[in-house]
Amino acid sequence: MNVIIDKNSGYCFGVEFAIQMAEDELGQQETLYCLGDIVHNRMEVERLHALGLRIIDREQLSELHDAKVLIRAHGEPPETYELALRNNIELIDASCPVVLKLQNRVKHAFDATTRQNGQIVIYGQPGHAEVTGLTGQTRNQAIIVMTEADLDQVDFARPVTLFSQTTKSTAGFYHMKEVIEQRIQAAGGSLEAFDANDSICRQVSNREPALAKFALQHDVVVFVSGRKSSNGKALFTVVNKTNPRSYFVENEHELNDEWFNGAESVGICGATSTPMWLMQQVKDRIEEVAAHAV
Repeated sequence: MNVIIDKNSGYCFGVEFAIQMAEDELGQQETLYCLGDIVHNRMEVERLHALGLRIIDREQLSELHDAKVLIRAHGEPPETYELALRNNIELIDASCPVVLKLQNRVKHAFDATTRQNGQIVIYGQPGHAEVTGLTGQTRNQAIIVMTEADLDQVDFARPVTLFSQTTKSTAGFYHMKEVIEQRIQAAGGSLEAFDANDSICRQVSNREPALAKFALQHDVVVFVSGRKSSNGKALFTVVNKTNPRSYFVENEHELNDEWFNGAESVGICGATSTPMWLMQQVKDRIEEVAAHAV
C-alpha cells in the first residue's frame, strides 16, 4: 500500500505565523495566555498547552491585568483592544494580514453604507472568531448568513453589501450571491445597490481544486482536521464529493482498519489548521495497518 501526504495541505501562512509567535514567546516565559483556541485543532492546542500556552475566554480576559495575551490569526473586534488598554494587557497580535485587511474593508463599507441606509451582510459561521471580529467593525450591526433561510433578516429594498468569512467555500459564497440577486429583484430593488465582495482567502480557495485532484489520485483518502474547523468542513466536502471513500478523522486513533481493504493507494490531506506532524502520525498508523495486512 502506497501512503502519501498531500504536500499542499497543512497550515496556511496566517496560522503558521500565529503558532510561531506563540512558540517564540514561550521560549522566553513559562506562561502565555491566548484568547480562544489558537487554532481549531485539539491536538495542536494540547501540544502548545504542554509548552505553557493557556487558553482563556472573553470573561477571563476582562478579569486579567498586567499580562501578555496572544491574539490568534482569526483577529479580534475593536473592544478587545480597548479592554487590553484598560487592563494594562500587552497584546501579542498574530492576526492574519488577510483578515486584518478584510476588517478594514468591512469598516469602510459599514461607514459608507450607513449613510445610504444600507446593510452589511457577512456570509460566515455565527459565533466563529473571525466573524466576531468582522461584525465588531460594524458595531455588531452586520447580518450573518449561513443558509438561504438566514437571508430573511435582510431588507432587500435597501442597499446590501456582501462579504465572506475568509475560510468559507467559494461555491457557497457565489450561490449566496445569486440568491441575494434574485431576492433583490423579487423585492423590486435595484441590483446597482448590491455590492458583492469575494473576500475568501485565495490560499484557502485554491486548495479546493487541488484537493479534488488529489482525491482522484487515491483509492482511499483520509482527511485530518479538528472538528471545530470551518475550513476543515468545507474542504472535506470537496474531497468527499470527489472520492466517496474519504474519511474525516481528528487523529490516528480514529482510523478504522477496514477502510483500507483492497486499497493500493491512500492519500492523506487536511485543513489549513492541520499541523503536518499530525498528518505524519496518521500516515505512520496507516502504514502499520498495511504491514500487518501483508
